[in-house]
Amino acid sequence: MRLRLLLRRLTVSAPRMSVRSALPWPLRWVGAAVVLGFCAAIGLWAFEFGKDIAGIDDNRIQELGQLEREVADLRQQLTVMKEERDQALALANTSTTLMTAEKAAQERLSTLNKQLEGDNQRLRDDLGFFEKLIPTVGTEALAIRGLQAEVDDGRHVKWQVLVIQPLKNAPEFNGRLEISFTGLQSGRPWSGTLPQGPQAIKLRQYARAEGVFDLPPQTVLKGVSVKVMDGNAVKAVQSIKL
Repeated sequence: MRLRLLLRRLTVSAPRMSVRSALPWPLRWVGAAVVLGFCAAIGLWAFEFGKDIAGIDDNRIQELGQLEREVADLRQQLTVMKEERDQALALANTSTTLMTAEKAAQERLSTLNKQLEGDNQRLRDDLGFFEKLIPTVGTEALAIRGLQAEVDDGRHVKWQVLVIQPLKNAPEFNGRLEISFTGLQSGRPWSGTLPQGPQAIKLRQYARAEGVFDLPPQTVLKGVSVKVMDGNAVKAVQSIKL
């Protein structure tokens, strides 16, 4: 009987056995805490040792923080400088626009000034013309006023003459105007008249005649003479020297 029991215990059919620790659970918690503390101490030591190896300490960390602050300040300054640059570009564009507008205004003023000078010259000419229309006491019935001649480019003679009747309620005059030119051609005396011949003139108070005469080559103009003819009778004569 004892032998069977012994064999049963030694074979597979023997009953199962469980091994339980006799250590109570508070001690288990204490042991686990000790192990965790030891691991934490090892980890802290490894971290400090790693910092020492890498050369990272508190001063290094402070320097890094200061560098970060300086980088932030530089970024802020860069933003401010970009804004100032944009403002300067806007002002430059505005200045360029103003300069362009001012230049255009100056060109318009220059053109207007030239026009005004031309108008002023024409007004002076018209004033001189009408001043010559004022009759003088004791003048003849028909008179020549304002004979003018000007050589342009040495080849063209611009001439102008005013014929007036200074009498009140003067009768209408119908006649002709003869213009002659005198000068030197190649050092020799020269004279010429209008190619179309005498011009017809008709007036009651005044009449103005003008034109352009082409000088022959190598001719220097010295004088201009004007006659107002009524048939074969000379009514008025005026000459000028140049």
